[in-house]
Amino acid sequence: MDHSLQRGLAHTVPRWAVRAGLLAYPEAVAFMEERANAIAAARAPEMVWLVEHPPIYTAGTSADWADLIETRFPVYKTGRGGQFTYHGPGQRVVYVMLDLKRRTPDVRAFVRDLEEWLIRALAQFDVQGERRPDRVGIWISRDNGREDKIAAIGVRVRHWVTFHGVALNVTPDLSHFSGIVPCGVRGHGVTSLADLGIEVSMAEVDAALKSSFEEVFGPVHTLENTPANT
Repeated sequence: MDHSLQRGLAHTVPRWAVRAGLLAYPEAVAFMEERANAIAAARAPEMVWLVEHPPIYTAGTSADWADLIETRFPVYKTGRGGQFTYHGPGQRVVYVMLDLKRRTPDVRAFVRDLEEWLIRALAQFDVQGERRPDRVGIWISRDNGREDKIAAIGVRVRHWVTFHGVALNVTPDLSHFSGIVPCGVRGHGVTSLADLGIEVSMAEVDAALKSSFEEVFGPVHTLENTPANT
């Protein structure tokens, strides 16, 4: 490969791509694997890929199978960190494929940046998302003292390239979470923007995510309504 092209790709801003429709989970994983390898080899620019999935459960590398209460939907083992989670319509899943070698080669710092990104996006809807030192993800404190998770985080890093990412609950059917113990956390619930009384479209959420991402990670190049082979 031409070295000047390699240098050019290394400094290209990430592609911000919205994938219309419901995407089968195996197709998403196959695409991420291929794209992450291409980024590591300087054959493709970084990418932030926004998708929705049909109802599924995914099991991370730390999943306890006792946390699968009822197999209501297809279950996929996945290479991301974390435990069981749910994906489905009305949930914005964002797969973040960044090269940490040329950013900050620190996985913990990357996860904190993901948290900050989600907190800032939620703040645009006057929702106070919070971190918890003993729990991954973004949490909401309710008036009754309960804490509910509104966004999950699960990442994988290979050759310093990240993939998998975050899932923000916008308008999902929250009853679908009942088939698992979400992220292995008992004693707390899940919520969504709709459950909090925030009526927003997915396009509005995407706009908030994009502007907040740029605040935390830097500018992106927008590609709207992209096919899976972008």
